[in-house]
Amino acid sequence: MPRGNGRRGRRARGAQAEGEAPVSVVSGGLPGGRYRPLDEPDIERIVAAAVEVLERTGIQVAASPCRDVFERAGCRIDADNDRVHIPLHLVEAALASAASSVLLAGRDPKHDLELGGTRVYMGTGGQAVKILDLDGTVRETTLADNYNIGRLVDTLEHIHFYMRPVVPRELANEEIDINQYYACLSSTKKHVMANAYLPSSVESLRRMGDILAGGKDAFDARPVLSFTAGWTVSPLRYAMETVEVLDQIVAHGMPLVISSAPQAGATSPAALAGTLVQIIAEQLSGVTYVNLMKPGYPLITGCVPAQADLRTGAFTGGSGEFALLNAACAQIMQHLDLPIYNSSGISDSKVPDAQAGAEKGLTGLAAALAGSNYIHHSAGFLESLLTVAFEQYVIDNDINGAIMRMLRGIEVTDETLSLDVIDEVCRGPGHFLGHEQTLKLMNSEYLYPQVMDRASRDDWTEKGSHDVRDAARAHASKVLAEHWPQAIPPEVDAEIRAKFDILLPADAMQPKAA
Repeated sequence: MPRGNGRRGRRARGAQAEGEAPVSVVSGGLPGGRYRPLDEPDIERIVAAAVEVLERTGIQVAASPCRDVFERAGCRIDADNDRVHIPLHLVEAALASAASSVLLAGRDPKHDLELGGTRVYMGTGGQAVKILDLDGTVRETTLADNYNIGRLVDTLEHIHFYMRPVVPRELANEEIDINQYYACLSSTKKHVMANAYLPSSVESLRRMGDILAGGKDAFDARPVLSFTAGWTVSPLRYAMETVEVLDQIVAHGMPLVISSAPQAGATSPAALAGTLVQIIAEQLSGVTYVNLMKPGYPLITGCVPAQADLRTGAFTGGSGEFALLNAACAQIMQHLDLPIYNSSGISDSKVPDAQAGAEKGLTGLAAALAGSNYIHHSAGFLESLLTVAFEQYVIDNDINGAIMRMLRGIEVTDETLSLDVIDEVCRGPGHFLGHEQTLKLMNSEYLYPQVMDRASRDDWTEKGSHDVRDAARAHASKVLAEHWPQAIPPEVDAEIRAKFDILLPADAMQPKAA
């Protein structure tokens, strides 16, 4: 059943061999995999139990072309309750043909994401419906917010990709798909992911992708946009409207995440192991379905387990259990040699405060150290996925940077063991601050935060006693006033505007006149 332990290629892009100087203190793609909450026999038991669930309980799939695919492959169909029972041999065949790595390209290659193994990237997440503005007010989200948040993210080194963050509440469903992608793609050359609400939008989005990439073949080689599809309703039921969207994405050959998001204690078992069994069963059903249609498809598993606070039934994403579940899913997918998208940073706090920082640091570090590939929601979110805040992206960039620095680890070489340096200092000045090695390593061994304060209390007081939220708000304000990237060349933008109903005005993408 297992395809391997997923630990090949440990020296990923961004990790250097002995004697090499790093291009940057940290970069996306560093290897995780050091935190392993599950023992190997437990992983095998969970996977075996998930396969048993698929054969015994099955997946609820309404009569549809999707169900026809399963039936033609030999699955038993219980028409009385719409359940599809997937046998072991089909799961094994799907795993044998499934892609073990997927490229999500940036329009600048330095932003490429090579998902698979234990390579780690951290970025934004999607579908907030409220935004905490820089003046402290909360309002509904708009299309322009996707553009403006993207401009900010474009400047933040430790946010490696841009997943559409907010729902444009002022648009009708049929207007959202093209316009949300356009707003994001106009703001940054980092890879862009979103969902599509309507199957009919997918072909247009493929055409937009081809224009941006420079043609169909160029897009196929370097896909600059991708999709997530929440195609399950836990427990173990397909959301048929989303399956129609998924089918169109596969038909048009664009990278795809199949996302399932059960809540332990509400839509999956309260036992954390049981939640893992259920979500892996849901994921394996999707891997089987997509690979029945197109073996080797650029598919990314989408394990987004959370929990309900059993005192109230409310969704919660800032807990130790959330961190454990996401880390365990990463470990299981490495065992199966499948790329994984999952989560961190879903704070339940309403504002960028100490609770938000603690929850984001805890959940982000667990997912990264476990080797999750595409960690979305790692930046910007508050209020259990309902709200984003401009200053929170800046704070989370510092948190993500520190997490990635931990992934880089400690380089042990003859030089870094520092025997001669220790000897020289102990025989001389008695401190290392002015030593040649200290000056040499100052900007390669150490990562410095943008807004986390390290000043003395006296200096901090003299400068106004500002906390990290004040500093982040000032930083975000400056970026939004000054950074206007031309992520899409004017002639390409003109072609897109001529072919699609683009609602973001051109003057909203330019500095405001004084």
